[in-house]
Amino acid sequence: MSKPLYTAADVEALLKSGGSAADIPACAVLTPSARDVLRSSRVRRSSPHASSPSQQSTAEPIIPDYEYKWSPGSDPKSPEEIRAFFESPAISELKQRMVDIGKRMWTREYTDGNGGNLTVRVGDNLVLCTPTLVSKGFMKPEHICLVDMEGVQLAGSYKRTSECMTHLAIMKRQPKAKACCHAHPPHGTAFAVAGVQPPTCMIPEAEVFLGQIGMSRYETPGSPANAQVVGEAAVDHMAVLMVNHGVITWGKDIEDAYWKMENVEAYCKTIWVASQLNGGKLLTITGGQARELIELRKSLGMEDKRTGLQECQLCDNAEFKPGPVCQVPDRQAAATGGLDPQAEQLVQTITDQIMASMK
Repeated sequence: MSKPLYTAADVEALLKSGGSAADIPACAVLTPSARDVLRSSRVRRSSPHASSPSQQSTAEPIIPDYEYKWSPGSDPKSPEEIRAFFESPAISELKQRMVDIGKRMWTREYTDGNGGNLTVRVGDNLVLCTPTLVSKGFMKPEHICLVDMEGVQLAGSYKRTSECMTHLAIMKRQPKAKACCHAHPPHGTAFAVAGVQPPTCMIPEAEVFLGQIGMSRYETPGSPANAQVVGEAAVDHMAVLMVNHGVITWGKDIEDAYWKMENVEAYCKTIWVASQLNGGKLLTITGGQARELIELRKSLGMEDKRTGLQECQLCDNAEFKPGPVCQVPDRQAAATGGLDPQAEQLVQTITDQIMASMK
């Protein structure tokens, strides 16, 4: 028997009709947005003066937190325990969230065909992952798989993606990586295909939420070699461009990892557009200002490999070379001999020959 699914609209309708959370069956699966609606309603009810806007609520304001937490050593072991865990309400909610994010990736054209994949760590040795050969725009919760940290599939009727091994390599090396998102966003992937590492110190939000974007050399997708190089690059970088392949990001939860994918694509697009303006001259913030952003980043619980660098090194983009900018030729220079004499002579010779043949 399938479990009832409650969306945000369902919960809102229930509350408007005078119902409460107690009216929702214990076996029901709630979407993330439905849980947010319930949480907000509890905050409103917890205030003794909720009807008076002049009174401040004593309830703590909510900060969204989608991180899945587990007790070390509590992984299910037997097939029956694994099956029950895989079908539990908490895991069902995570599956739905992965499906929702897959749809967002596909809608924003970060993936095409069956490209891209998502993973969420849910135990010492347990990871949810998306399946192979299923479009991220049309996934369903029943498509999601459960694997161990070696990639062995433990649950799910659809075969797991081969590229989950790269995600697992990141999780093994970086304990803070609880979720990974891989996609092929056009601008971020363009930087990866060009082998160009995005510059730093351009946009404050990127400095805080992404830090320096890393880069790993090309290896065959899904291969142990690719898992090795990407896993190493991801230790110090929450976003990694995989040369000739795409982008992979990690975070404390799947929303966090996906947001970083959006950050990477927006940043790369902005840098690309800016490099076509003003002769390709890009402005940067100062090293001192960059230091302030790194400290803000650290206060949010994110490490930064640039912490020990001197301020004069923080915004060193000497390796970044913007692409050629189309410019109108200088006519005055051409009139004074600015053109290549040999090329001009060749053009004149060919012109004379054509004119002679016409006579």
